[in-house]
Amino acid sequence: MKVARLSGGGRTLALYGARNAAIALLIGLTLWAVENGAWAAKGTTEPLVIKTATAIHAFQVELAVTPDEQRTGLMYRRQMPADAGMLFLYDNGSRITMWMANTYIPLDMVFIGPDGRITHIVERTVPESTELIGSNGPARAVLELNGGTVSRLGIKVGDRVEHPAFQP
Repeated sequence: MKVARLSGGGRTLALYGARNAAIALLIGLTLWAVENGAWAAKGTTEPLVIKTATAIHAFQVELAVTPDEQRTGLMYRRQMPADAGMLFLYDNGSRITMWMANTYIPLDMVFIGPDGRITHIVERTVPESTELIGSNGPARAVLELNGGTVSRLGIKVGDRVEHPAFQP
């Protein structure tokens, strides 16, 4: 009888037979994905568009609406697709403060007013930092994108974000 051995995450599995070898491969790929921080959106994603002076940029974003979703945010993730992000939605006109504790990837934080206009941007935040990052005034939302996205796409204060959260 054939024995399939699979190691990952400090664990070794010994499974017998072809069927079990296939199961071992599936488990191994799952362990590898978890250990290497493969992107997995925790919730459903929605389209979001940023209109700059020269282009329209489309993203798929997760929403962070509840206090628990907002506390967790993008913590513990090791990567994120280039066209992905997380949109944190708050009450209109709130001052918003974020931080990067337990967040392993650098992010650009885009603060958005109730009308959908970008009011403030903080680029390339430092992973795992507990330094507070503020909105510099009232904001309705924060969009977290991969670090460097804002400069690469030419996103600026005053640009418009289109998403149902910003509809009049």
